[in-house]
Amino acid sequence: MLFGLLKFVDVLLDIVIWIIIAQVVVSWLLALNILNMSNRFVATIARALYQLTDPVLKPIRRVIPDMGGLDLSPIVLFLAILFFRLVILYPLMQSAYGM
Repeated sequence: MLFGLLKFVDVLLDIVIWIIIAQVVVSWLLALNILNMSNRFVATIARALYQLTDPVLKPIRRVIPDMGGLDLSPIVLFLAILFFRLVILYPLMQSAYGM
């Protein structure tokens, strides 16, 4: 039972990572004028990704100093997720699985 719950948390972390990657790619494409916010579909996707990622990234942005337009908060979040997985989640999964 505990292993299943921990595996579910691991899958949720995977989903969070992919959503953040999508948000980073869309923000780059918007900054390079490859995508245009006047397109309703692009605007909807961009707003949805921003609303999903902003609550997690905003506290990190407050702590990290401004790098002149370079947003390092996704990298910090990726490192935090990796640290959580390696130090907390995976050892718990191994002990729950009985290894």
